[in-house]
Amino acid sequence: MADSERMKTSLPKCPTGILGLDEITEGGLPKGRPTLVCGGPGCGKTLLAMSFVVNGAIHYDEPGVFMAFEESAEELIQNMASLGWDLEELIKRKKLMIDHIHVEPSQIEETGEYDLEGLFIRLAHAVESTGAKRIALDTLEALFSGFTNTFILRAEFRRLFRWLKSKGLTAVITAERGERGITRHGLEEYVSDCVILLDHRLSDQVATRFLQVSKYRGSGHGTNEYPFLISKEGISVLPITSVALDHKVSVERVSTGIPRLDSMLGGKGYYRGSTVLVSGTAGTGKTSVAVHFIDAACRRGERCLYFAFEESPSQILRNMRSIGIDLQAWVKEGLLKFRAARATLYGLEMQLEAMREVVLEFEPRVIVVDPISNLVAVGAESDVKSMLTRLIDWLKTRGITSLFTDLTYHGGPQEATEVRISSLMDTWILLKMLEEKGERNRALYILKSRGMAHSNQIREFLITEKGIELLDVYLGPGGVLTGSARYVQEAREKAEALALRQEIERKERELERKRKAMEAQITTLKARFEAEEEELIKIINEAKEREESLAKGRKEMARLRQAD
Repeated sequence: MADSERMKTSLPKCPTGILGLDEITEGGLPKGRPTLVCGGPGCGKTLLAMSFVVNGAIHYDEPGVFMAFEESAEELIQNMASLGWDLEELIKRKKLMIDHIHVEPSQIEETGEYDLEGLFIRLAHAVESTGAKRIALDTLEALFSGFTNTFILRAEFRRLFRWLKSKGLTAVITAERGERGITRHGLEEYVSDCVILLDHRLSDQVATRFLQVSKYRGSGHGTNEYPFLISKEGISVLPITSVALDHKVSVERVSTGIPRLDSMLGGKGYYRGSTVLVSGTAGTGKTSVAVHFIDAACRRGERCLYFAFEESPSQILRNMRSIGIDLQAWVKEGLLKFRAARATLYGLEMQLEAMREVVLEFEPRVIVVDPISNLVAVGAESDVKSMLTRLIDWLKTRGITSLFTDLTYHGGPQEATEVRISSLMDTWILLKMLEEKGERNRALYILKSRGMAHSNQIREFLITEKGIELLDVYLGPGGVLTGSARYVQEAREKAEALALRQEIERKERELERKRKAMEAQITTLKARFEAEEEELIKIINEAKEREESLAKGRKEMARLRQAD
C-alpha cells in the first residue's frame, strides 16, 4: 500500500504532547473517541488528563474542558502552577474551562429513571463556550460512586461515551484501578476505544511509575510497560522504542586528550557524537582517561558535563591537579559543569529525567558518566540497561559525544560489563592491571572502535605528574614486559648494545692502526724506491755519457789517422 493510501485509511490521531506517549501510541490518542486512563492513587491520572487538555490548548490550538469530580478548580490551578502552567491565563483566553461537580453518594437514588442529563447540559455548555476539541473527566468513581447495579452502570457508561463521540470530542476519562479487573467496576474498558494503565510500584525501596497501553482499537501501539516520570516539566515517557535508530552520524573526529591514544585510534581520536566505554578494575585510571577527554574538549571551547556518582567535584578537581590537569579553570570559564550525587539518590527513571534536564539546560557537546556500575545499586541489571539504552539513544540524537566509565572486578571477566551495554558502545577501551614479579602495572588496549582503523596492541601506561603517558609495546623473551621487568630488560639490552658498540669501536680502531701501518710501510717503500730509482738513473746517465765520449774519441782518432 502506498504511503498516501495508508495515510487515508489510518485512524485519525490526536497528539497528547506528552514526551514518549505519542510515540508509543504512534501519533496520539484516537481523535474524536474516548480514552480511559486508570490506575491507583498517586500514579498520575489527573496529571496525564490535565496534560492532554493543556497541551492541546497551548501547542495544538485545540481548546479544552477539564471536568473535575474530586478537586476544585482552585486546587487544580494551584497544583498545576508548580509545572509552570498558568491555567488562569488559559481560562481568560477561553482556551480552557475547568468545571468542578461535587457529587454526594448519599444523595443519589438508584432508580431506572436516573440519567446524566444534568452532566450533559454542563458539558455541552462548557464545550460551546470554549469551542473545545478536547475534554477530560476526572474521575468516574466520584460520578458513579452511588451505583451498585451493573446494568445501570453499563447503560450510563455507554450513554456518556456515545454522547462524547457524537460531539466529536477527544476525551480522556480517568478511573480507579480495580482489585480484580482493570477498573473498579470492570466495565469501562469495554466501552473505551483506548485504555491506558498507570501503576506506581515500590521495589527495593525505589518507587517507579509505569505506563501501558493495554487496548487501542484500530491502531498499532507499543504493548510493553514503560517507566514514566512526573517532574517539574510534567509527564514524560522515554521507552526504548520511542527512539528510532535514525540519528545522523558525523565523520568529524575529536581528540581523546592523550596524543598516543589518538594515534591508536587511527591518529584522530573518537568520532563526534559517538559513545565511548572505558572499563577496568579499581585504580586502573578510568577517571584519569575521562578527565583527559574533558580537558581536551574544554580546550576546544566545548561545553562539558560531568556526572559523578562516586566523588565530589572538589575531590575530582584536587586529584586531577596531581596529574597536571587544572579543571577548576574550565569550571570558572563556564565550560565545565559537575553534577555529583549518589546513584541511589533517585530511582532509575528519575535519574534519567534528572540527567536529561541538566543536559537540556547546559547544552554540552561532551558528557562523562563516572561510573555507570553504581547504577546497579538502584535497579536490576535489565532495568539499568534499559535506562542507559534510552539515555545513549537520546544523546546520539543530539550529537553529544559521551564517555562512560565502568568498574569491573578483579577475578571477573574483563571483557564484559556489569550491565551488559558494551554492544551499545562505539568505542570500548579496556584498562587492566598486569601482575608480574610482585608488581601491578597499568595496561590499555582497544577492544573495538567502530568505523575506524585502530591498534590491536596492548600498551603500558603511566599516570605521571604531567598526565597519562603511553609507552611503546615492549617485547621481551617471554612476551610483553612491564614495570621493573621492562626496566631490567631494557638495562640488560642497553648493556649488551653498549658492549657491542665498544667491540665495534675497538675493531674500527685496530683496522685504523693497520691502515696507518700499511700506509707508513708504503711511504717507506716508496721513498726507498725513489732513492734507488734516482741512483740508478744517475748511473745510467753516466754510462750513456761515457759511451758518447768514447764514440766521439774514436771518431776523432779516425779523422786524425785519415782513415777511410
